[in-house]
Amino acid sequence: MSDHHLILGSLVDFITGETIEDTHDERYRQKLAHLLVETKGFFKEEIKLRHDFMVKAGNKTAVVKVDFLVSLSGKVCMIIKYGPGSLVTRHRLSIAVSRLVAPYQVPVVVVTNGKDAEIIDGFTGKVTGSGFDAIPSRQELTKQAADHLFETISLKRTEKESRILYAFEVDGSCFCDKGPCKL
Repeated sequence: MSDHHLILGSLVDFITGETIEDTHDERYRQKLAHLLVETKGFFKEEIKLRHDFMVKAGNKTAVVKVDFLVSLSGKVCMIIKYGPGSLVTRHRLSIAVSRLVAPYQVPVVVVTNGKDAEIIDGFTGKVTGSGFDAIPSRQELTKQAADHLFETISLKRTEKESRILYAFEVDGSCFCDKGPCKL
């Protein structure tokens, strides 16, 4: 099988305890997982990894993956979208994810390439912080979520965000971004 992602062996996922493929990208995700638990104070049970959800654009559907969903009191309060390269290219698609992954607007969006991070307000799309230190701690996110209304996203808004996400994540993307590379 030809694969353009270097597989370095296997590793044990810090959050789930599952054995997974060891890649450069996964090593960055594991560092993020450690940061969220050991530095930011989240419980492993509050973090869901590799969350798949269906996105629909017109008559097309696809499964999109979110690297981290962070929930407090049963509500998704923060998503983290990882991808190598430029952070700014991930802003809009990550905002779309934050409007589709739950039936309400997720308030905090984090985009990261593993070396840097930007924190985005889910409502406004504005960058509110840069760097891993700016990722909210559990205590900070709890305060932010307390002020959040968790209002339902309209069907019209959902359709628009689905098309945006589909265009960014599905059209023209490599098959290996969704599973084993077919190249």
